[in-house]
Amino acid sequence: MLTSICGINWGDEGKGRMVDLLSEKFDVVCRYQGGNNAGHTVINERGKFILNLLPSGILREEVVNVMGNGMVIDIKHLCGEIAKLREAGIKITPENLKISDRAVITMPYNVLQDCLEEDRLAGKKFGSTRRGIAPVYADKYYKKAFRMGELLNPDRLYKRVADIVEWKNLTVVGGYKAEPVKTEDIIAYFEEFGKQLAPYVCDVGLYLTQAHAQGKNIMFEAQLGAMRDIDFGIHPYTSSSSTIAAYAPIGAGVPQLQLDNSVGIMKAYSTCVGEGPFTAEYFGEDAKFLRDLGGEYGAATGRPRRVGPFDIVASRYGIRCQGATEIALTKMDVLSAYEEIEVCVAYELNGEIIHEFPFVDVLDECKPVFKKVKGWNCDISACRKKEDLPKEALDYVKYLEEACGCKIKYVSVGAERDAYVEMY
Repeated sequence: MLTSICGINWGDEGKGRMVDLLSEKFDVVCRYQGGNNAGHTVINERGKFILNLLPSGILREEVVNVMGNGMVIDIKHLCGEIAKLREAGIKITPENLKISDRAVITMPYNVLQDCLEEDRLAGKKFGSTRRGIAPVYADKYYKKAFRMGELLNPDRLYKRVADIVEWKNLTVVGGYKAEPVKTEDIIAYFEEFGKQLAPYVCDVGLYLTQAHAQGKNIMFEAQLGAMRDIDFGIHPYTSSSSTIAAYAPIGAGVPQLQLDNSVGIMKAYSTCVGEGPFTAEYFGEDAKFLRDLGGEYGAATGRPRRVGPFDIVASRYGIRCQGATEIALTKMDVLSAYEEIEVCVAYELNGEIIHEFPFVDVLDECKPVFKKVKGWNCDISACRKKEDLPKEALDYVKYLEEACGCKIKYVSVGAERDAYVEMY
C-alpha cells in the first residue's frame, strides 16, 4: 500500500504527530520534498522530538526511513539532528535511514543568499525561514546544485566547487555587495559534514521499487500544506517545492508508482506561519487566547503562528488539491475552552459571498464570514473512543466533515501517541 500523509492548509497541521502514530502500520516512511524550513513535533514515550529533515518514522526502530530526491538537505543541520536523536537513544544506521543520491544539498551560501534577499526586501519580505530553501531550489533548476550522490566521489566533487563558487559570487558580491564565498570554505564544509552522511546515500528509487514489489507498505510524508505549494498555494508566499500528494512518488524516486490513498491532516482551527493572505485570521486578544491555548509557535523557527477559526473555504480547496481520501483532525482538545466556536464558512469579496477559494491576487480583498456553533466546554483529552466524546464535539466533527466533503477518520485529542479517537 502506498499512502501519502499531507497537509490540507498552511502547514503545521500536525503531520509529524500523525505519521508517528500511523507509521506502526508501515514498513517505510519517506520524505519527498522540502528541507529544514519546517518542523514536525512528535511526543511519545521517549520524549518530545522536533524533526526538521528526518522522516517522522525514525522514532520507530522497525521502520526504514527514506529522504527522497525531491528534498533539499542542509547536511550540517542533518548531522546535528542525527546527533541529537542518538543522544536520546534513537538508533540511526544505514539500514533504517536511506538518503537519495539525487537529493540536492543546501549550501551555506544558499542560506546567506536567503538572508540577504529578505533583508533587501525589508517590509516587502516573503517571510522566509532564512534556511536557504528558495535559493537552493533555484540552483537546482539552474543546474548549478550539488547532489548527495556526489559525496561518494569527493575528488570529482571538489573539482566542481571553484566554478560554482565563481558563479555564486556574481550574485553574492556583484549583486548584494557581501563578502565573497570562498572555495576552501565550501570544500571544508563537505569534508566535515558530507563524509558523515556518505554511508547513508544510495539509489532510494531502486530500494522503494523493490520494497513495493515485496508488498511492503510505504508512507510518503509531506512537509507544509497545500497553501504552501509552489503551484497551488498562496504564491509568492509559498515554499519552493510541491507539497501536494500527487508529487509524492516523483519526489520519493518512484514516479512509476501510484498512491492508494491520501490522508489529509488539518487542525480543528486555522494556523499560519509567515507572510501572505490569511482570510480567517484572528487579531488582538482573540488571537492571543487561541495561540496560547494551542501553543502555536513554529517548530523550526519559534515564530508565533497566526491563528483563526477553522476555514471551510480554504480547507475544501486543500482537500481537492491533495486528493484526500480521509482526514485526520488534530488539536480538537484545544477548543475545549470555548462555549461557542466560530467557523469561517465563506468569504465576502466586493460585497459578494463566495464559497470557492479564489485566485491569490484577490485574497487580500476577501473578508471572512463567520458562523458560531456550540462548543463542548469540557476536557476531552482522556477520550479514546467515539462514544467518549461529548455530543457537541461529535457534532463539530460531523459539521466539518459535511462542509468539507471528506470523511474525518481520526480525531486527535492530545499530543501523545495514543491521544486520538478513531471515528470509523
